[in-house]
Amino acid sequence: MTVVGEGGTGYERITAARLLSEGLEAPRFTERPWVVRWDLETRTARDLLLEAMPEELRFRTSGTTGEGRTWVRSREQLWDEAGLVADMLAGDDPEAVLSFAPPRHLYGMIVSVLVPARLGLPVWYRPQFAPMPEGTSHERWAVMAIPWTYRILRRRSSWTRRMRRLSLVHSTAKLPSEAVELLEELGDSGSILELLGSTETGVVATRHSRSGDRHWRLCPDFELVRPRPGDGEEPLVVSGPRLARPAEGGAPTEWRMDDYVTALDGRTIEMTYRRGRLVKVNGRRFDLDALEELARSALPCSDLACVPVTDPVIGEHFDLLLVPRPGDDPARIDPTTLLSRLPCRPRRIAVVEGIDRSDTGKLRRLQPDPGLELRRISAK
Repeated sequence: MTVVGEGGTGYERITAARLLSEGLEAPRFTERPWVVRWDLETRTARDLLLEAMPEELRFRTSGTTGEGRTWVRSREQLWDEAGLVADMLAGDDPEAVLSFAPPRHLYGMIVSVLVPARLGLPVWYRPQFAPMPEGTSHERWAVMAIPWTYRILRRRSSWTRRMRRLSLVHSTAKLPSEAVELLEELGDSGSILELLGSTETGVVATRHSRSGDRHWRLCPDFELVRPRPGDGEEPLVVSGPRLARPAEGGAPTEWRMDDYVTALDGRTIEMTYRRGRLVKVNGRRFDLDALEELARSALPCSDLACVPVTDPVIGEHFDLLLVPRPGDDPARIDPTTLLSRLPCRPRRIAVVEGIDRSDTGKLRRLQPDPGLELRRISAK
């Protein structure tokens, strides 16, 4: 049924048992707004989980760096992970949860389904074009974010200004500049908990804006295998009980991630970059996420992406894809200012109708062929 008094017109009231048992791939769970009242359940969330959820769930990697792969996680692993995140949020005393993360992915399953269950809080799931929850008395929200969430919240300032506390949770990618700008606008009423992990590992480390620390702390149930303090910059290798197993085979004892880090001590790491977002052009290493942030500040557009490519002349390089704002004439876009601000010029700039991203906003490495080529840069 569609409920008017619990979040506004359009939010369907779903029972916790139905959410856990019917699977989370169907459009009614990922493309339509719904609300689950964990706060009104008469049975414990743990009992509902054991009864309604299968013993194992399958999750497919997003394909951001190539072909996706299926990984299997037990419901106990998922429940434990949700407990870790819930404990980190409990100190903010949230009254309700608003989630933008589709539950068919690991991050969405944890923050949209199991963290609210752990906290015993009502949760509103809001796909991209749904209205904000209205008509509730809640003033302290835990907001489960994906990259475009911050733009939505900044445009819904009439909603955010009414709240005493917004405790944001972020995963899947580097924190975008709009998240930092949103925090500045919220002042003392806003904070961001960042989660570092992957489909293969789950959450392995966290950091919180309130501490002001740019370093990451490992989760209590994970151990740092490599690097060790003093080793310098290396790929992050961890071990822990929540490692997933591939669809065929057993769970690994440790996992090498795409992130390069420096170990400050046995449990604290400094992030350098994600391997899949690094290119080396003419001997210089560039973080594509950082280049995207510079490009967004220099050229207004609906979306843009730096995509790694292989150039036949110099090897590694990147293309810059642009999605114009509605009504803009692509032929009149002048990239001069953009090019002057980038420390490395893209191989080419191309205008496209859209950029292929996962449900959680991750850029897929394999993009469709661009449409209008705005400018080709000499790869020197």
